[in-house]
Amino acid sequence: MIKVLFVCLGNICRSPAAEGVMNKYIDIHNLSSYIQCDSAGTSSYHSGSKADSRMRNTAIKRGYDLLSISRQLQYDDLIHFDYIIAMDDSNFHNIRYLDPEGTFHHKVFRLCDFCSDTSTREVPDPYYGGDQGFERVLNILEDGCNGLLSRIREEEKL
Repeated sequence: MIKVLFVCLGNICRSPAAEGVMNKYIDIHNLSSYIQCDSAGTSSYHSGSKADSRMRNTAIKRGYDLLSISRQLQYDDLIHFDYIIAMDDSNFHNIRYLDPEGTFHHKVFRLCDFCSDTSTREVPDPYYGGDQGFERVLNILEDGCNGLLSRIREEEKL
């Protein structure tokens, strides 16, 4: 089983949405017996909470279910996951900070590294913005998750 972890700051907007998008893509391609997704936050601000209601509502309109419950990233996640996907540079550096020896740095990526139609380096945090921000985030996540899934399928021969 290939395990993918999406990481943002609070694990209530970007990373649960990425998890929902990726899970739908996995289902569409009949890969649920090969790939498993989860999400986490670099902070514990919202641990135990559902995804932000604005993110859930925006996702539902596009056919994505956001079912995860927020949790904080742990060192063990670096061991257990094969792909650890950061939403922005701050998350990327915080993930790598958990691994000062660099043992797991080869597993850590930025989601936008997998984008082909979006010309942004980071998935912006929509928390303090309006509805348009949540729509923009989903556009970026769809592009990035599509590219990530293609990469996984190629590398893992799926």
